[in-house]
Amino acid sequence: MASPALENEPQHTTEPSAHAASGTDSTMAMAAKIALVVVLVAELMDVLDQSVVLTAIPTLQQSLGASPAAVQWLTAGYALTLALGLITGGRLGDAYGRRRIFLIGTTVFTLASLLCGLATGAGMLISARVLQGGGAAVMIPQILATLHVTFDAADARHRSRAFALYGAVLSVGAVLGPVLGGVLTEADLLGLGWRPIFLINVPIGLAVIILGRKFITESTAPKAARLDLTGMLLSASAVVLIVFPLTEGHTHHWPLWSFAMLGTGLLVLGVFVRHQRGKKTPLVALSLFENKAFCGGLAAQMLMGLLSGLFFMTWTLYLQRGLGMSPLQAAAAFVVIACGEMGGAVIAMRTTGRHGRRVPQAGALFAVASMALYGLQISDRQDDLTLVAMAVPLLLLGLAFGTIGGPLADMSLAEVPHENAGSASGLFNTAVHLGIALGTALTALVFFSATGGSPAAAAHRDAFTGVLRWVGGAFALMWALMFCLPKRANSRAD
Repeated sequence: MASPALENEPQHTTEPSAHAASGTDSTMAMAAKIALVVVLVAELMDVLDQSVVLTAIPTLQQSLGASPAAVQWLTAGYALTLALGLITGGRLGDAYGRRRIFLIGTTVFTLASLLCGLATGAGMLISARVLQGGGAAVMIPQILATLHVTFDAADARHRSRAFALYGAVLSVGAVLGPVLGGVLTEADLLGLGWRPIFLINVPIGLAVIILGRKFITESTAPKAARLDLTGMLLSASAVVLIVFPLTEGHTHHWPLWSFAMLGTGLLVLGVFVRHQRGKKTPLVALSLFENKAFCGGLAAQMLMGLLSGLFFMTWTLYLQRGLGMSPLQAAAAFVVIACGEMGGAVIAMRTTGRHGRRVPQAGALFAVASMALYGLQISDRQDDLTLVAMAVPLLLLGLAFGTIGGPLADMSLAEVPHENAGSASGLFNTAVHLGIALGTALTALVFFSATGGSPAAAAHRDAFTGVLRWVGGAFALMWALMFCLPKRANSRAD
């Protein structure tokens, strides 16, 4: 797949360092700053596109005459394709150049966004969403890998800032996606209805491609090897067999085929691990799992995805059905959390370099406290809880997300060799998507079973109170797993 934008690549390097380029501790090199902005904007595009369609679904369904199953695949098609390709996408960057693969992925993502905006039917839109997810699967692993090799662990201050910003973008983008989808759809820009939620990616994607080619330093693994095609097939099959039933099973009331697919997926995963042990250049470097910090961080990242998938879906239903809020009022509640996340990201940026794992651990404890406070408010105020009254627990929760995301990624990858940066990034991103699928599946058990299908506001309030206990427990477990991380951001794990 050739592209004129990728010709005349500079000589590959393996360990570019923002610290070396700047020569001082007080400022980063301008090129590194621009590269950071470029990859974070690409990350933001992906995170927004995972949720931006949620608030536009009624308009999409009416405009395209889409069936309920087709509407479901507008999100499931993107998410499944993304999860399918993350591990392979990470290894592609290691072997052929992270900047090169990043630009190719961004090009595919941008083209697919244009096709989404031009779609004339549900089938075309679903196909374009699948292509969009494929582009993101190639693009996204290069972001963490590029941050890891660009901001050297020896320069803890700049590295902590870069990863804190990454965490902020990840969290804020997930929260603001539904808000942006609702605003753009309701604005009906130029009479285009829902189409701007996809078309907005086109100029942004082009800017990312142009600036990325100029300012991102190329990096590859020192001994690039041919891709393990058998490993690619096995890993992709395992992900599909596990993620698909977790995503779709609750919709069909957990039929026998969903459990059969899960069992088969776990079996294929075992075959994949066995296959990787016999490879000189495996698709997944199994040596990564010998590192306590990486394993603990990977498990914590999966929990982050699980509680996000569980909380935000059920919270939206609680706000609108349990409290009778309008979609615009619910969007305002998302903004409150986003404000807390930005504050948490600033705190993480300024303190992680000095305090290491204590920063994300404090965030996890803040989240547990916010769940307890929120639960007490719901029990006390019942049906008259206002957005102003719930602002404190929501800000605390946002603060927690902001102080966890970036430092968790930073310290989980701190000891990963640069030649395995892409593989580690692919695994790390796959973990959060698998967690989201698990969280979505868990909603059937802890929320919808509690409501019993009743539209009553009281049923939704009671069910959501139960969800808060699960989310608080997940944060407490995450706090414990973070003891695997290094005590300090620039030190090795004990």
